[in-house]
Amino acid sequence: MAKVWFITGSSRGLGRSLTEAVLKSGDKVAATARNISQLDDLVAQYGDQIKPIGLDVIDYERIYHAVAEAITYFGRIDVLVNNAGFGIIGAAEAFTGEQVRSQLETNLYAPIEVTRAVLPYMRKQRSGRILQISSIGGRVGNAGLTMYQAAKFGLSGFTEALSKEVAPLGIFVTSVEPGGFRTDWAGASMTYAREIEGYDMVNQRTDYFKSGQFVPVGDPEKSSGCHGGIGRTSGPAGPSRAG
Repeated sequence: MAKVWFITGSSRGLGRSLTEAVLKSGDKVAATARNISQLDDLVAQYGDQIKPIGLDVIDYERIYHAVAEAITYFGRIDVLVNNAGFGIIGAAEAFTGEQVRSQLETNLYAPIEVTRAVLPYMRKQRSGRILQISSIGGRVGNAGLTMYQAAKFGLSGFTEALSKEVAPLGIFVTSVEPGGFRTDWAGASMTYAREIEGYDMVNQRTDYFKSGQFVPVGDPEKSSGCHGGIGRTSGPAGPSRAG
């Protein structure tokens, strides 16, 4: 039977590649994005196999409406993929309070809240799989990435604890912690703190990213095939944290 996926950030980057891979496999997707018109081509190709849902993941009230909309349309959610997010670079003291809040709201609080919104339905089903798209930055810290990695360490910790909490309910949770992919994470979606004198390493890294010289080697399409395989398994897919 075809599985129903709920994927955040599905219009661009890794989310887009995964959405396409899932649809090609014959599964169904509740595809969320801030701009759902970017999914029009997939709707034209796959029809009612995909349900675009407008969602800004930092609108926590809207999260619950979006999940309910997916349930109304498909009747269930078998796989949740928390993918939406963005990167930020700079020295810890250089970020504005708004930059810190925005990073944590999008990369940590939002996936936690989406997970909380989906869990009641999976609990009733006594089945489900949750994939949190984290990062190798959720394991190893690097200068210039303090706020991004604070969010990712937090998400990986939440996921590891949650996996033990919900496994008896037939719900399996995995934190996916890959390296870089050729998406706009390091391009259009990257944000920066102001540069401060004395932080030579951080400032050099900032300039490197801004120049466009950083080109990740990871292929999002190949990664999507791997993530799709995890999502379609019916039992535990190994450890709660995967590279």
